[in-house]
Amino acid sequence: MSQAVILETQNLTHIFPDGTIGIENISLKIHKGEFIIIAGANGSGKTVLSRHLNALLVPATGKVLLDGELISRNVAKARQRIGLVFQDSNSQFVAQTVYEDVAFGPENLNLPRAEVEGIVHESIEAVGLSNVQTHNPYTLSGGQKRKLAVAGVLAMKPEVIMFDEPFTGLDYPGVIQVLKQLVKLHEAGHTIILITHELEKVLAHASRLIVMHQGKLVADDIPEVAIEMVEMYGIRMPLKKGEGIDSLTWVG
Repeated sequence: MSQAVILETQNLTHIFPDGTIGIENISLKIHKGEFIIIAGANGSGKTVLSRHLNALLVPATGKVLLDGELISRNVAKARQRIGLVFQDSNSQFVAQTVYEDVAFGPENLNLPRAEVEGIVHESIEAVGLSNVQTHNPYTLSGGQKRKLAVAGVLAMKPEVIMFDEPFTGLDYPGVIQVLKQLVKLHEAGHTIILITHELEKVLAHASRLIVMHQGKLVADDIPEVAIEMVEMYGIRMPLKKGEGIDSLTWVG
């Protein structure tokens, strides 16, 4: 891997207040420009891991490093560089219009008004929502809501964008909208980390597949290799016998 490491975890463990282990002894390196899928059955720890990657959770033991520095040293900066699009898009909306919602983040960075306006228009245009920027976020379709959540993250100019189950609850047109956006963001140079159990939708685009099981990392390899292990860990195999990775959905 020629690209530099942007995120790293070292022996990362999270224990909930009731004593339940969320993740245990996770060590991995994420390189700039990768398209990574983190897969696992419900309760496998994949979402807990993602929350550590932008400092939403504090580890019981272990470290998270951003460019070699502890992520906890500058949490605000880390969350600006590592955006997270939640599974429930509605939970990310904070304003009455699409435009105001995207503007919220840059405005809180105390940027000049003209710069904020430029960033907002650029972010809204990037996700194809220019025609609805005066609409209330809650009136948008499922696919449009996901796009708006992405626009809000893009407005913070992140290097890494994480998506937590981005296809949940979407119809087919909505899935295609979001998938095209994922591919576009990766092609633009963003590092993509995608948390999903719906491998058939995105596996063809990934450079790496990480599998979680009962809080532990059990597979981490190129998709063609790691895919052979998913069924034993409760993830549906997206391939039919005799098919390969190239047979999966591809959105160019």
